[in-house]
Amino acid sequence: MAFLVGAGGAVLFVVVFLLDGLTRPGYSPTRQTVSALALGPRGWIQTANFLVCGASMAAGGSAVVLAGQYLLGALLAVFGLGLVVSGVFRMDPMRGYPPGTPDADPAAFSRQHQLHDHAGAVVFFSLPVTAVVGAFVLPGLMWKVATVAAVIILVLALNAFSRDWEADAPRTGLAQRAFIVPGCLWIAGVFLHFAST
Repeated sequence: MAFLVGAGGAVLFVVVFLLDGLTRPGYSPTRQTVSALALGPRGWIQTANFLVCGASMAAGGSAVVLAGQYLLGALLAVFGLGLVVSGVFRMDPMRGYPPGTPDADPAAFSRQHQLHDHAGAVVFFSLPVTAVVGAFVLPGLMWKVATVAAVIILVLALNAFSRDWEADAPRTGLAQRAFIVPGCLWIAGVFLHFAST
């Protein structure tokens, strides 16, 4: 059951932020990050998305540990917990969102924003490591090929997102989504694999 909860959380996380981002007034999914959705009047939607889906993936990771894949499961749980902490601590308003916010970064970031950044670092660096571990421990040639492909996509997307974030590039949000979407779909596939074995 926990595997299905984890898979559902991984898919739902993507569905919610994609739909919310496409329908949020004044929000640009191309430029702005997923975390910016936690700001403004509808911010509770993304906050709940972080908390519920992150906890679901952490539960799925714990089930993978109990199934005997200790390192893979622990890393999946860490990823999920990183999302939970990202929901507890929001980023600061910046870069034009919410509407009316100055277009640049604030002169100084709040403690809450700094903690959000630390949680984000856990999320973005744990996932490629998790996929590398998965390439070694998941059985069968198809899983290994798919997971190696996931590693390549994640590393390239993380590099693009890091570069775009630092430059406040107009496609920062797109680069971030190029990381999160395939990463979460890979996680969902891993949980479904364990659910079927």
